[in-house]
Amino acid sequence: MVINATDRELRLFRRSIGGTNPLSVSAVRYQYPNGTIINGSTFQSRGGEVRQTREETVIGFPDSDSQPPGKIAFTSSGNRKRFSLPTYVDGSYQLTLPPNRRVEFPIFGSVSPGGSQKRIDEQNRLEITWESMDAETASARFYLQRDLYIFGGVLGGIILVGLGGLYRYRQRIHRLRKERQEMGLDIEADDE
Repeated sequence: MVINATDRELRLFRRSIGGTNPLSVSAVRYQYPNGTIINGSTFQSRGGEVRQTREETVIGFPDSDSQPPGKIAFTSSGNRKRFSLPTYVDGSYQLTLPPNRRVEFPIFGSVSPGGSQKRIDEQNRLEITWESMDAETASARFYLQRDLYIFGGVLGGIILVGLGGLYRYRQRIHRLRKERQEMGLDIEADDE
C-alpha cells in the first residue's frame, strides 16, 4: 500500500469488535518529494521509526522540516483473497496486489470505493490507484487468474453431468413406455 503522506507520522490499525488492533507492517519504504527512496536501516538512521503499541502501529517519518512529507509504502497481510485497510490520511492511495491476482470478474472480485484506476505492471501485478480517497476504508476482493479456469471447468463438468443424467432419464422413460405398449398396458380408461 502506498500512501501520499500529509503529516509527520502515520498511525495504522485495524478496527475490531473490542476497539483497534495494530496493523502488522513490513518492508517500509519512504520517498522524499525529490524522488529519493529510502528503506530499512537508512529509514531509521535518518530519523524514521516504526513502533507498535497495543492499539496501533506508528510510522514516524524522517526529520525533514524544510520540505513537505513524501510518500510512505509498506507491506501488510490480508486474508488469502481480500485486503481491507482503513484510510488514515486524505490524499492518494495505491494498492498493489501479488502477481496474477485480478478483480474484474464480479462474482469473485471487487474494489471499494469506486473511482479507482487499474493497471498491470511489468511483473504481472495489478496496481489499483485512488487519486483522492473519500471513503473510510479501501478494500479489494481478488482472485487468482487460474481460479476462473477452475470455476469454468467445474461448472462445465456439472452441466455435462446434468445433461447426461437428463438424457439417461429420458431414455428410461421412453423404454418404459415402449414396454407398457408391448404388454398392452398402455390403454386409456376412455377406450374401455
